[in-house]
Amino acid sequence: MPERVYPSVIAAAKLLFRVLDLRITVDGARHVPITGGAVLASNHVSYLDFIFAGRGALPSRRLVRFMAKHEVFEHRVSGPLMRGMRHIPVDRSAGQESYQRALAALRAGEVVGIFPEATISRSFTVKDVKSGAVRLAAEAGVPLLPTAVWGTQRLWTKGRPKSLTRRHVPVTVVVGEPIEPTTDEALRARMQELLDEAQSRYPEPGEGQWWHPAHLGGTAPTPEEAAALDAHRH
Repeated sequence: MPERVYPSVIAAAKLLFRVLDLRITVDGARHVPITGGAVLASNHVSYLDFIFAGRGALPSRRLVRFMAKHEVFEHRVSGPLMRGMRHIPVDRSAGQESYQRALAALRAGEVVGIFPEATISRSFTVKDVKSGAVRLAAEAGVPLLPTAVWGTQRLWTKGRPKSLTRRHVPVTVVVGEPIEPTTDEALRARMQELLDEAQSRYPEPGEGQWWHPAHLGGTAPTPEEAAALDAHRH
């Protein structure tokens, strides 16, 4: 089936990035295989992360099929786009069906994108991860690509107003070397290492800023405070 929607969405996003003069840096794109399945496992700090994490695969001419909550597919605007880009809906009441769809995509040679933390991290550190990414890579026999995005939270994140017209924001994407499917904790640790790397090289200081993690001098909630906030919202 020919790709019709995804290339158009990418073109529109690139135009918007140019208009906003976003300073996007992608490192490690060479790690995305040119052919064959792979699981791209990214941290999650923004509602826009799938757009930017997917950019890490573009130099290899790959289109990432992201797993996303099914509510996004039911929205009158985002739904047709998500379906047209062949992303994979995740219904937590029918998790096995979503898992099997992702597994089939991997076996068909697709790159599947997953946010193993499941929800946005308010602390801007990597939370505990779910088991899906490691399990899928192991069962499909494909590489696991730990990935970090940073800077996207300044545009739109949980608990903060949207700032989608903000100009000149630096955004960093780091794709790590493929790793063999291993434990969830090992994946989480590697994702945190890549996030640390992205934060250390970020071109704007974050000390005292809401979008910077507490352990680096920012005013974001600590992981413990973030967990309490998430628990309160539920």
